[in-house]
Amino acid sequence: MNKATSTEGTLHSSASPSLRDEKAGKILLVGFGPGGKEQMTYRARAAIEEADVVIGYTTYIKLVQDLLTGKEVIRKGMTEEIDRCVEAYEAAKQGKVVALISSGDVGVYGMAGPTYEVLFQHGWTPQSDIQVEVVTGATALNACASLVGAPLTHDFCSISLSDLLTPWTTIRKRIDAVGAADFVIALYNPKSGRRTQQIVETQRILLQHHDAKTPVAIVKSAYRRRQDIQMTTLDEMANKDIGMLTTVIIGNSSSYVKEGLLITPRGYANKYDDLTGEAKDGEKAGLSLTMGLEGWHGCVRRWLEAGNHQPWEKIAAHFNAPVGEILEAVAGASEEANGDEPAGGYTAVRVDTNLENIIHEAALWGKLRAVIRSPAGAVTECLLTGDQFEMKNDWLNVVTDAFHIHVNWANVDHAYLAKRGEKSLGAHFVNKAGDMVFRLLLVKEGDDFNPDAMAAFEKTWKDLK
Repeated sequence: MNKATSTEGTLHSSASPSLRDEKAGKILLVGFGPGGKEQMTYRARAAIEEADVVIGYTTYIKLVQDLLTGKEVIRKGMTEEIDRCVEAYEAAKQGKVVALISSGDVGVYGMAGPTYEVLFQHGWTPQSDIQVEVVTGATALNACASLVGAPLTHDFCSISLSDLLTPWTTIRKRIDAVGAADFVIALYNPKSGRRTQQIVETQRILLQHHDAKTPVAIVKSAYRRRQDIQMTTLDEMANKDIGMLTTVIIGNSSSYVKEGLLITPRGYANKYDDLTGEAKDGEKAGLSLTMGLEGWHGCVRRWLEAGNHQPWEKIAAHFNAPVGEILEAVAGASEEANGDEPAGGYTAVRVDTNLENIIHEAALWGKLRAVIRSPAGAVTECLLTGDQFEMKNDWLNVVTDAFHIHVNWANVDHAYLAKRGEKSLGAHFVNKAGDMVFRLLLVKEGDDFNPDAMAAFEKTWKDLK
């Protein structure tokens, strides 16, 4: 019986006894794991045994059928999740103990969330007479991972490809983001009879970030009678047998398959020689890597010193960092150890105050190339001279017969005067996040910079340092 449209009362601890039996009801939100008794927690079994009423999706009811003798059982279909929550609430109002069951973990793509939403909608609070307990279980992610090796040993995430409740545009953004971030990815609900292209589109997006031979494990019905495991690669993934009972685990750039097992290293090889426990040169047991939060600027400088001479944006892309962070790392070479840590000829100095002085000084730098980046990422470049700038309120403007430039000066937080060897000299203005707002670069006359312009730039450097 569907009572979704008839349940309108609210429930408080002071409610009249006439609204329910004297016995307080209870809702047990039970995750019973993959389905096999061996993978079910003791608490999950006890919760089902305690229940007067068991509510669940038809397939879930079948998986725990032998535990349901003598109980009231309410079966619901695939799209009747809210009905299950309302049934549980109604039964608990009558003083019954209700087990609302889910496979896997009830809080991971399960019934815990919608049940709480329904309860709150009806005025329930944790202080109300109806008790609610979430009984955890092994989700499909854990169950499938245990069958194929150790793919989740490092950072991972899960994404459902079902667009029944989540717009595909949102799902697509998440896939692209975690692909770029090099997570191990578990795909829930990867494909159905109606939804066949989402897995193909997911593959296309991830191939923009990952090697085609990135290992993939495809597990169907983990720990159930029709369990099936396929090991493949990212470029072949979409061609495999995949359905709604399948979970797809996609490795990261470090994952590998050996002896049929998918392994994602935890990262011990970054710190220790041959996993012997002896720390590598420059590393210390129990402390952050030199590439950690406090030490990675030094890694940037050593990378540049090793001859990796590239434009600022390409260096930033290599380290997956804002340009401002790279400039900050280079600026640190002259501040730390009195300049004893070189950066391959790259130098920079940070300026936090009186940034307008840089614009005034730029009038003496000769011909300049201005590069302006909009918040949306569009880039504009043009040639000008520093005396063409006009500051007006929060805007830095250049208006000529050939072009109009408007830079939102309010977005500028600090700046760097920087030299990229003998190839580039200029000022870089960035926002609080370190993203470039605009830059002014000296323009060469032939193969060299104008000596007067260079001298003026060096004077600005010395005065503002």
